[in-house]
Amino acid sequence: MTEHTVKSFQEELDGIAASIAQMGGLTEAQLAGAIESVARRDNDLAERIVQQDRRIDNLEAEIEARAVRIIALRQPMATDLREAIAAIKIASDLERIGDLAKNIAKRALVIQGDFETPVRLIQGIARMGRLAQGQLKSVLDSCSNRDAQMAMEVWRGDEEIDEMYNSVFRELLTYMMEDPRTIGVCTHLLFIAKNIERIGDHATNVAETVYYVVTGETMSDSRPKGDTTSTTPVAIQ
Repeated sequence: MTEHTVKSFQEELDGIAASIAQMGGLTEAQLAGAIESVARRDNDLAERIVQQDRRIDNLEAEIEARAVRIIALRQPMATDLREAIAAIKIASDLERIGDLAKNIAKRALVIQGDFETPVRLIQGIARMGRLAQGQLKSVLDSCSNRDAQMAMEVWRGDEEIDEMYNSVFRELLTYMMEDPRTIGVCTHLLFIAKNIERIGDHATNVAETVYYVVTGETMSDSRPKGDTTSTTPVAIQ
């Protein structure tokens, strides 16, 4: 293989890495905007978030096409093959995070006129969302820096989001049982909280992929999960 060919191959990999970084930045902004649209009941911001999701979708398709082309034409081995496969997986998880952020913004549009919603419920959702934002930022940093230790910390931190989701879930159920008039808005807030919990899961997926790219090994421990809502009994008054 000639030096020129090796250089062009590296440039292709670097180009994909740059696109993932760009996609990560857009996804971070999408999530931050979605959470703020809920916290501030900002209708205009929520509408912008819904409209901007297409940019993330387009980048995901572009990254996948470029990575597949590298695999087909370059037939990479070892680390280079892991890089190409990881690009496809990471782009897919970021696209899902973007979709979930869009879904949060859509719910924000529905509840933004309901000013009887208890402030503490909105604040709880916002805190959970900002925790997910922190996880996303950290995992994107671990991806850019090829930092397996940071990826492991994100992987372990997912349980904290799950525990906060459990708390929000129980509080929302309590409000709905005590006052049936809140069922509508609380249902939307439950969906928002679940979307945030799923965002944490996708950030954890990215952490696992980064760890694999850097070390060549999968994480040996079982994924920490603290979501117990599927087994939470609901008492009907």
